[in-house]
Amino acid sequence: MAKEYSWYKLDEGYLPLAENTIRVQEVNGKKICCALHQGQLFAFAYKCPHAGGIMADGFIDAAGNVICPLHRYKFSMKNGYNCSGEGYYLKTYPIEQREDGPYVGMEKSGWLW
Repeated sequence: MAKEYSWYKLDEGYLPLAENTIRVQEVNGKKICCALHQGQLFAFAYKCPHAGGIMADGFIDAAGNVICPLHRYKFSMKNGYNCSGEGYYLKTYPIEQREDGPYVGMEKSGWLW
């Protein structure tokens, strides 16, 4: 079954302006990280799935992986793959460029509230 997303406009005042920088945004009550690598915008979880390190305090390597500041675990910003081999997965979010700016997709829950 295809994933369904709710789309939220990113606050362009808090977007990373320089290559390989990470900025934090609050989207729909949730903190996420946005990063710019090779001119492409990525969005991923605020905290590392391993020990809860703040991913915005980490850095981006030449291959486009985000590195957690606590234990140096590496994750692909494209798909969340743990490329240093520990078996964790970093939540990533799709980005859509629209006429009025970038939007981030958050998965719709299967639950009705």
